[in-house]
Amino acid sequence: MHRLSIGFSPCPNDTFIFHAMTHGLIDCGTLQFDQELLADVETLNYWALEGRLDVSKVSFHTLGHILDEYALLSAGGALGRGCGPLLIAARDLDAADLADLKIAIPGRYTTAALLLKLFAPQLTQLVEMPFDLIMPSMDRGEIDAGVIIHESRFTYQSYGFSLIQDLGQWWESESGLPIPLGGIVARKSLGRERLEMINDCLGQSVEFASAHPEQSKEYIKNNAQELDEEVIRCHIGLYVNSFSRGLGEEGSVAVQTFLQKGRDAGLLPKHGKLEIVGANPARIK
Repeated sequence: MHRLSIGFSPCPNDTFIFHAMTHGLIDCGTLQFDQELLADVETLNYWALEGRLDVSKVSFHTLGHILDEYALLSAGGALGRGCGPLLIAARDLDAADLADLKIAIPGRYTTAALLLKLFAPQLTQLVEMPFDLIMPSMDRGEIDAGVIIHESRFTYQSYGFSLIQDLGQWWESESGLPIPLGGIVARKSLGRERLEMINDCLGQSVEFASAHPEQSKEYIKNNAQELDEEVIRCHIGLYVNSFSRGLGEEGSVAVQTFLQKGRDAGLLPKHGKLEIVGANPARIK
């Protein structure tokens, strides 16, 4: 048996995808996973930078910093259209007003942070905080605006906040590609055969969850930040899609393009080659 450490977020799309894989509901052959570690995505990003886990969910921003140590699995990712981070404010503003504002981001290495810097490179007053604290901080007047992710996109209007920019929509209009938010990585040192096994197991887990959603329902709700069942359903419906089963050519190109734009802007290291397990895209040089 190959015992592997594994980590992912408590967000509904991740717990939906990983439930079967980590609870013995599918046959993963000789792979065996330690007790899963659930943490917010920025914690997972830092763990990946430290090389702590064998298999982990990370932001695609972070992927650009760990290409020497980790390969990207084709299965299990969060990409799509109409699902990107939202830049919101407590009052009506437009992008021209941003330069002097204090803006919260859900972590230095999140995709949301990189997207914001690509969209508005002039911003200097960025405040890092856990994603679930951004809207409460705005509500208390501690920050002027924030980039929200996950379940927050479904609830921000109930606070009376205004949308400044849908950063995913901006990305789509700039690139013509779906927005790559987060993906599953595994240590390259595990070897190609084992990496393929992990990717296959993950793909099976996505298929099982989609065919038997009732089996993961309690696990998802026990870990979700937002307990409203309709919000959970919408969250899974938005972030679990055909790209979660496999990147395909369009998803692979989207990831490569995102990393290259980060490099071109001086926001990602120039070194490192992207290796995608379960796909055969051209590598970034």
